[in-house]
Amino acid sequence: MTHSLVCPETTCRVSSVLNRNTRQFGKKHLFDQDEETCWNSDQGPSQWVILEFPQRIRVSDLKIQFQGGFSSRRGCLEGSQGSEALRKIVDFYPEDNNLLQTFPVPAAEVDRLKVTFEDANDFFGRVVIYHLRVLGEKV
Repeated sequence: MTHSLVCPETTCRVSSVLNRNTRQFGKKHLFDQDEETCWNSDQGPSQWVILEFPQRIRVSDLKIQFQGGFSSRRGCLEGSQGSEALRKIVDFYPEDNNLLQTFPVPAAEVDRLKVTFEDANDFFGRVVIYHLRVLGEKV
């Protein structure tokens, strides 16, 4: 049975935060289940989120809710185990809307994930995400 794999022991890093205002736009808002908060990146050619899990996981789906106008046209999910280099798992192509979008992930056992957002719809390259969920099971 699949469930959300992000837990309090999961560490998260992001490429940037708008105006370095982590209180209002920080990475913690990716997982807080609050419809009023979001991670808002600063401008740049690509943005990313890295998740390090306390144990090995098997990912089945990635769910992302962008703010319309601040999504990306292309994304890449990479993963690794231990100290291995990241390897590409799948490319995905978000729609530019406010809906929670689901992206199936081919079977991959990892303990680290990197989600890269490329070709942003925003002219300045900003990405705004209200919810990021990694679904699957612990291995």
